[in-house]
Order: sequence, then C-alpha cells, then structure tokens
Amino acid sequence: MADKKQTKEVVTVLLLCISWYVVSSSNNVVGKTLLNEFPYPMTMTMVQLLSITVLSGPLFNLWGVRKYVDISWRYYFRLIVPLAFGKFVASVFSHVSIWKVPVSYAHTVKATMPLFTVILSRVIMGEKQTPLVYFSLVPIIVGVGIATLTEISFDSIGLISALVATMGFSLMNIFSKKVLHDTKVHHLRLLHILGRLAFFMFLPVWICTDMFGLLKDNTVAYHDYRVVALLFTDGVLNWLQNIIAFSVLHHVTPLTYAVANASKRIFVIAVSLFILGNPVTSTNVFGMLLAICGVLFYNKAKYDAKKSEKPKPLLPSHTDPSLQHRNGHLIQENGYKHSNGISNGNLNSFNNNTFSYNSKVRNNLLFV
Repeated sequence: MADKKQTKEVVTVLLLCISWYVVSSSNNVVGKTLLNEFPYPMTMTMVQLLSITVLSGPLFNLWGVRKYVDISWRYYFRLIVPLAFGKFVASVFSHVSIWKVPVSYAHTVKATMPLFTVILSRVIMGEKQTPLVYFSLVPIIVGVGIATLTEISFDSIGLISALVATMGFSLMNIFSKKVLHDTKVHHLRLLHILGRLAFFMFLPVWICTDMFGLLKDNTVAYHDYRVVALLFTDGVLNWLQNIIAFSVLHHVTPLTYAVANASKRIFVIAVSLFILGNPVTSTNVFGMLLAICGVLFYNKAKYDAKKSEKPKPLLPSHTDPSLQHRNGHLIQENGYKHSNGISNGNLNSFNNNTFSYNSKVRNNLLFV
C-alpha cells in the first residue's frame, strides 16, 4: 500500500514538472516577444497579477480548493504583505531582465539561486553549510561569469535585474514554505492571496508610472490586437506557471524544488535558443552548462550533507545509565521511592523543562 502511494506521488511530481517546463518555456518565449514590441515590464506584471486575481477565485472554488484559514493581522503584516511585495518586485525585475538580455542568459544568471539561498539561510536562519556545499558554488559563479563575459547581447541593467529577481524568488521560496507550514493554508489559496494583494498594493504605483506613460506614448498601437493577445496569453501562462510551481513546492522539499528548478532552466534555455534564435558562442554555451551543472552539484552536496546528519535525541533515554544514576541520588536526597526512579517533585520539574526545551526546538523548525 505504501509503495503504491509513493509511486503515485512520484508520478504526480513528474507530471507536474513536465507541465512546469513546457508552460514556463512558452511563457518566457511569449514574454520576450511581447517585451520586444511592448517595452512596459511593470504593465506586464500588473496584467499577470490581474490574471491571478480574476481567474483564481472562481476556478479554485470550482475545483473545490478549500478556503484559507483565519490569519491574524499581526501575522498577515509580518509575512503575507512582505511576500506579496517580494512577488511584485521579483516579477518586475524578472521581466526587465528578459527585456534587456536574451532569455537564455537571464536564466543562466538565475542559476545563482543556490548562492543566494546559502547566503540568506546563513543570515536569516544562521545555517552553516559543509565545505563541499560551499565548493559547489564555485562552478556556478565561474559559469555565470563565463556566460557574462561571452554574452553577445550583454546589458548591465539586464544582469542586475536578473540577480535582484533571483534573490527575491529565493526569499519567496523560503518564506512561502514557512507560511504553508504555519497556517496550513492551501498552496493555491496562498497564490491567490499574494497575487490579489500585490495587485492592489501596486495599482497606484502603476497608475502614476506606466499608465500615464502609455497614454503619452504614440508608438503604442492600442488597436493592435496582437499586443493585446500577447498580454492575455502571457497572463494566462504565468497564472498556470504559478499554479504548477506552487504545487511542486507543496509536494516536495525546498531542495528537491531547487533541483527541479535547475532542470527547468536547462529546458527553457534550450527552447529559447531554438525558437528565438539569439546568437551564442560555444564558450557562452559552455558557461551556461557549467552554471547549471554547478547547481546540480550543489543540490547533490546538500543531499549528502543532510544524509550524513545523524538525528540526535532531544532528551536522554530513560535507559541511560547516567540518568538512572542521577535519579538514584534524587531518591536518596528526597527520601521517596518510585519504581521509575524519579521523585514526584522532580518529575514535575522534569516535565516542565521538557516542554520548555521542545518549544524552543519547534519555533526554530519553522525556519527550516
């Protein structure tokens, strides 16, 4: 029975990953085509958020996705609002990156996500890595460096935007998993919450920037249904990509998600080179492959590090001779005899200490 359940889970994740790769590559190709004709990345982001806001509610109700639980205002402003802010900012910078540089190069730069993950895990959670994990970052950095130096269509704004977007998505992956764990909210409902909140948060910003710019831009042909069709298609594809990405993140650990994301980048790079046909050199391709291989090496190093960790008991076993020895002294001092070797007075103290210790561990586990 367990084997059938495990097989079903593997097949589900495999199908989700294949769908993710196809939809993501299509979304990137459509997005690049759109930005070449309609250079307004913030408007593009707002259309995507609008698609999440409009499509998610009715369809999630139709699919029977459970309603989200009550979330306290304190928690809402502490985590949900920053997540929505991060989603908007990361999406805008991601669009700027594929607007300024080829899709293949933008995704090569985004292969630096493990580097940001290691840094952010150290800063936020105080997590230290093994020397092999740190060493695995070297081919990623070298690969991105080679790809950058040999990129024919290099643009500094595109590079910086891709790095900012990667850092934003790294933070989102970490804290989305935390919110899912804390609130038990359905992962698709979380997508709806973040998309809707980000849309209304940044609607005034879009009105003051892109909207007035669009009205004054005589080069934009509003009657051109091609641009409208591309905007609509991009919004729907991005919505599907978000659903699949959140579903993959829900089914697997952050480490497995990172592996799947690295494989997706290879697929997206290959598809973009084949369809868009941007010029590349052999050295440039080598840098891309080196960066992606570095990501896979990083994930293998992380897996080995996790596997080598031996779980330590939170409390000593009741069969521990030292504990029995200490309990014997406690009995002699207090003058009580019990079959379990612990006095009543010390039993209460022991239980209180146990509860306090476990509370600290549970709080720290929220950030794993």
